[in-house]
Amino acid sequence: MNKELRIIFMGTPDFAVESLKILVENNYNIVGVITAPDKPAGRGQQLSQSAVKIYAEKQSIPLLQPTNLKDAHFLNELKSLNANLQIVVAFRMLPEVVWNMPILGTFNLHASLLPQYRGAAPINWAIINGEKETGVTTFFLQHEIDTGNIILQEKVSIGADETAGELHDKLMLLGAELVLKTVQQIETNTTNPTPQNTNQELKLAYKIFKPFCEINWNKPINEIHNHIRGLSPYPTAYTFLKHKKTHKVISCKIFKSKLLKENHSLKTKTLIATKNELKVAVDGGFISILELQPEGKKRMNITDFLNGINSDEWEI
Repeated sequence: MNKELRIIFMGTPDFAVESLKILVENNYNIVGVITAPDKPAGRGQQLSQSAVKIYAEKQSIPLLQPTNLKDAHFLNELKSLNANLQIVVAFRMLPEVVWNMPILGTFNLHASLLPQYRGAAPINWAIINGEKETGVTTFFLQHEIDTGNIILQEKVSIGADETAGELHDKLMLLGAELVLKTVQQIETNTTNPTPQNTNQELKLAYKIFKPFCEINWNKPINEIHNHIRGLSPYPTAYTFLKHKKTHKVISCKIFKSKLLKENHSLKTKTLIATKNELKVAVDGGFISILELQPEGKKRMNITDFLNGINSDEWEI
């Protein structure tokens, strides 16, 4: 075990588990894990535990779940763990009294090539904006969020049809490797942190809210396709289907689409259906819908959806 480092790890979702796991598997001394409090979830509102908590408990790592990061009792508990390094992966904004506590500092893993895509949803926005590459960055925390000196970065390409979920999983594994390399550099005192280059146009990764997720079919074909895959599987792009006769309107989440670039003279939003294909006429061609989830039903492929409805009776 690497006894010189005493590490506190802070994280909540699956994305963070891989980074914690790689440190445990490389015998680093994790003296404590900080994660979100349990919260009610689902129809039964039963308490749900974070992915990081579930893993930490399996490894018998001491666990703290503060509701208030400035609470004196929590700060005393944190101090008593006597850590000299803190690592943050997909947690929440820390007050200075927390990130400034360990002598070796606190570093964060961010799922973008900083300074680009600072903010809450870097994976989604990289795809929504049609980027061809992104990556992961480790950096030391300072006052302004996602602005600290960069320790290490790793780039990765983004596929033309890659979804946010697929990119998330790729960056989760790449990020874990980068966390390990960062810890190894800190352990050997070989880091060379560099200030972020802000002499460029910066794209931000704002938190995404439901109204933004509605598909605007009047946009160019590439933008619509990027919007759908950039929000898949969560929070998910959606549209409304209207029954021509009854005028019933249902919302429909769209998880996967395909670009069909071709000239046509159809009105935007015209639905074209065959036995196993549903496509929407847009500026520059068609968006072929591959996977969707109608309101009140499960996620399904397009063939199953078309088998269950008379597509001629519906419009967007």
